[in-house]
Amino acid sequence: MKTHQFFVPLMSALALAACSNPGTPETVEPITEPTDPTPEAGVEIDALATAIAGSWRSAEAKARDAFRHPYDTLTFFDIQASDTVIEIWPGGGWYSDILAPYLASGGGQFIAAVWDLEVFEGDRRERISERIEAYKQNYAGDPETFGVLNYSAFSAQSGPLAEANSIDAVLTFRNVHNWMSGDYETKLFEDAFAALKPGGILGVVEHRLPSSAAQDPRGRTGYVHEDFVKSLASSAGFEFVAASETNANPADSADHPFGVWTLPPASRQTDREGNTPDGFDPQLYLEIGESDRMTLLFKKPELEDAD
Repeated sequence: MKTHQFFVPLMSALALAACSNPGTPETVEPITEPTDPTPEAGVEIDALATAIAGSWRSAEAKARDAFRHPYDTLTFFDIQASDTVIEIWPGGGWYSDILAPYLASGGGQFIAAVWDLEVFEGDRRERISERIEAYKQNYAGDPETFGVLNYSAFSAQSGPLAEANSIDAVLTFRNVHNWMSGDYETKLFEDAFAALKPGGILGVVEHRLPSSAAQDPRGRTGYVHEDFVKSLASSAGFEFVAASETNANPADSADHPFGVWTLPPASRQTDREGNTPDGFDPQLYLEIGESDRMTLLFKKPELEDAD
């Protein structure tokens, strides 16, 4: 049975996050170089720092470390190199480029739960299929570095994420609002609970809506109440363990003309019809930086000791 130890994040947290639509690469804004993580004692922490510094990660990807804080985030989630981990909707593979080699270094297993092709049709299905294939090809040619990835899928209609009670950790980064838009956010928490071993963890990073602001039930701004995410996890059977401010940004009011996509890296300046609000100043949003994000850790309860 895995026993989790929860680390205090090591780097300072001027926060910031971004979100992308499924399969759409994010625009990179390399504003500053990230601070190199200072590993605590222990082989597994060193292996994580090594994965973050890996030569296979582009300079553009590494520039985002200053905003996404992968070292602090993954140590807070207590991801061990020997774990079996599912990442939900990994997109272009920003976190996969860290998780896959880290897990491979310790004999763990990385499972990517990609978009479910069964819910798409026509040209969109073809585009999504091409993006998934490109993602797979990023890792297939170098098993020595990345290990052999396994694949699953998630959607409103998908089957189990994995065999029941077989997974150490399920992770999702900036996705809850996407599931809200399709009215199936509860399914992810239920599917994750079923897949996880007793004592397994669910780690959630999401754009945070202030508690005083009204929640769009479809998540159209990209921002979500922290209490709502906690309630989804609780309803699925999870215990709340802890929250981290690693990815916080107090400068983000979460009240922008184009939702979270007004902020970098998307830095949207027009709506879908090409209209820009009067007096719109994109520099103001660049100065805010990326979004304020919650970082939440949940646990599937341990089985009671047999009498």
